[in-house]
Amino acid sequence: MKLVSYKTKAKTDSLRIGFMLDEKVIDLKEAYSQMLKSKQEAESDPLPSDPTAFFSIGNDAVAKAKVVYHFVKEHNVEDISFDREEVYLSTPIPEPSKIICVGKNYAEHATEMKSDIPDFPVLFAKFPNALIGPEAAIEKNNATQKLDYEVELTAVIGKEASHVNKEHALDYIAGYTIGNDISARDLQKRTPQWLQGKTLDNSTPIGPWVVTADEVGNPGNLSIRSLVNGEERQSSNTEHLIFDIPFLIEFISNLITLKPGDIIMTGTPNGVGFAMDPPQFLNAGDTVTVEIDKIGRMENKVVDK
Repeated sequence: MKLVSYKTKAKTDSLRIGFMLDEKVIDLKEAYSQMLKSKQEAESDPLPSDPTAFFSIGNDAVAKAKVVYHFVKEHNVEDISFDREEVYLSTPIPEPSKIICVGKNYAEHATEMKSDIPDFPVLFAKFPNALIGPEAAIEKNNATQKLDYEVELTAVIGKEASHVNKEHALDYIAGYTIGNDISARDLQKRTPQWLQGKTLDNSTPIGPWVVTADEVGNPGNLSIRSLVNGEERQSSNTEHLIFDIPFLIEFISNLITLKPGDIIMTGTPNGVGFAMDPPQFLNAGDTVTVEIDKIGRMENKVVDK
């Protein structure tokens, strides 16, 4: 199931949680209400309409959404579905409590950045101010002249995780999405800490949806790539992660308690613009496309801020 954060173009409504079905967006809360009405059941445990609130419930909300999804597939629903062109898709979780990123997590990328292979995961943070959706523009802040792209498999936490063993780590994942860890290399490199180059306003596309973990299956064997203006730049597979997702969940949860709705951006493969000869950075008018097997594709234009 593909869970989306959306709002209709015809109204100035707030973001709502929905899911994709045959290229249509279905409003989850309204579909849930119709399902209960058809079964003559009271809505004793309502689903929230707000996407961040939905994901903060975690796997229990996702499980309930799957029941609604199958109900909608088998029944006619009224006034709760929208053609794709009728809605804007936002980043699936607009206000996650934590955005944890992993650097240098593909050996060839570490090498192209002239770095040693890390002995432990390199962790840094982003903040919600950086997040944009699959249809929004990447803003190139005038403080940077070296804006770069990084396609990344992004995991969404589905239940509270503290001191989790890696053998059970995937049970804590609600689903997966695509991240583009846009990086201002000149700002990133001017101090030992990367934060200032990694969390500029409206710079990090996440989307286009969250695909539930059961549909993705093994996250350690997914093709992953990026293109700039139609030219392939990155092409790899998540099997080449130095620290795979179970290891990351174990490692991070032994340091930080992960909550439902938190997201982990797991690192990017080689092929970034910074490492090209000569370097190739993003400018206004460029289009960045990122793709991951079993999840989909996302395309964003770059604009001057």
